[in-house]
Amino acid sequence: MSPMQRYLEHPEDVLGQWLDWRRDGAVALIMVTATEGGAVREAGALMAVTDEGQAAGYISGGCIDADVILQAEAALKSGETMSLRYGAASPFVDLPLPCGGAIEVTILPDADEATLRKCHDALAARRPARLALGGFDARYTPKLRLRIAGRGADPLALARLARASGVDAALQLRDGEDVQAALLDGFDTVNALDTPTDLPPLDDDPWTAFILMFHDGDWEGPLLRQALEGPAFYVGAVGSRRTHARRCDALREQGVAETDIARIHGPVGLIPSMRDASMLAVSTLGEIVAAYHQTAKAPFAHTALMMLAAGASARFEEGDKLLAPYEGEAVISHTASLLEAEDVAARLAVIRPEAMKRASLLGQSWHMIENAEAASGQASSLRAGVEAARRDSRVQQVLVLLADMPAVPEHHLRKLQRAINTGATAAMTECGGKLMPPAIFTRETFDALMQVEGDRGAKGVFTTLTNTATIVLDPALGIDIDTMDDLAKHQEALHA
Repeated sequence: MSPMQRYLEHPEDVLGQWLDWRRDGAVALIMVTATEGGAVREAGALMAVTDEGQAAGYISGGCIDADVILQAEAALKSGETMSLRYGAASPFVDLPLPCGGAIEVTILPDADEATLRKCHDALAARRPARLALGGFDARYTPKLRLRIAGRGADPLALARLARASGVDAALQLRDGEDVQAALLDGFDTVNALDTPTDLPPLDDDPWTAFILMFHDGDWEGPLLRQALEGPAFYVGAVGSRRTHARRCDALREQGVAETDIARIHGPVGLIPSMRDASMLAVSTLGEIVAAYHQTAKAPFAHTALMMLAAGASARFEEGDKLLAPYEGEAVISHTASLLEAEDVAARLAVIRPEAMKRASLLGQSWHMIENAEAASGQASSLRAGVEAARRDSRVQQVLVLLADMPAVPEHHLRKLQRAINTGATAAMTECGGKLMPPAIFTRETFDALMQVEGDRGAKGVFTTLTNTATIVLDPALGIDIDTMDDLAKHQEALHA
């Protein structure tokens, strides 16, 4: 029997198969490194091929994939890396692409196992990952996942469609009969909803979509408030426009912010007024997939990360506070690692001219901006960073980070970005009742930010704006480090 090809799509799955096959022998990794025109797969798509011609993943399909498999077998025998082009301007004239475009692939007969395992394990742990191989650097996001709360036919229909599409779904069901039906249908993650005051623990991440699929005033508020407090990239609820308006009014009365209410997709789905559970499922999953690709996969594509790292450490008793050890790394390294696997418009670090050690720890992914006026206060660093950001036409907003806040979690930054994506002009962190960075500002505020002076920072500009949002951060994660005592107390609180 001829070798089989499994049409795996997500990098986590292809890399997982590569690692499994690698235990038994040689296996090649194929990566799409460039595309022109209407290619089937995007740059970064992966494929694994054994020396017996077994394949996992796909590059284009049909004759192209068949040839890539043969070329990979040859590469495994020779041990040589191969670079191939198919389609326009390709030497393989008998293998044209119908779209008239082209794809370029690299075949690695002996890819570094540790590098592939690191990428796979990060994705399996639901963290973004980078894969730098053969001169090509790809960024990947974890798989789409659904959390569906509801009763009756609708949640089960959506879960079945998700499973058929290779999407994991966790079910939270109101009725015992629905729970039993879901378990008999083979779903592993099924929780019973017992009381609105005792919801299952929230485990959403930035690649989770939450969908409310039943009408019950006692349950809607708690479930939606819980979802909105978390990092889910999509929150949706079934119902008519009138039902959704009533639901939003109830949330307002419960104190939910307008920026959070605006996140709720309602009525849910691409097509309004779907009456059949199966068709509602198709409509809903289509909307979720669109949101996943448009928002979750590259939410920071037009955002510049701006790290202010020009402070003098005058109050820190033992040298430079940003170089002090914190959880195994320098303080500044923790802040610099935020969103490191994300595609951002720019990474700008504002430093003091003499702070070369700080610059060396940041590495080449950060563009250094020396602030000769750092002694005049934080405002000078803010102005220097904004000036650099507004010269780049890709930058539509700046996300301001303080280098001495090493415990801020990534999901907090995603909430700030999401506030901008839902229409806010700026969003700041509220920590212990105080406004502070991290903060994000759109391009229309740049002129005002260029006017700040002294140590006022961006708060003065934020308070003059009308369309803003505040995102709450646990005080244990929002402490900035100024003294040795700050550092010790912060680490104690973090471990506690």
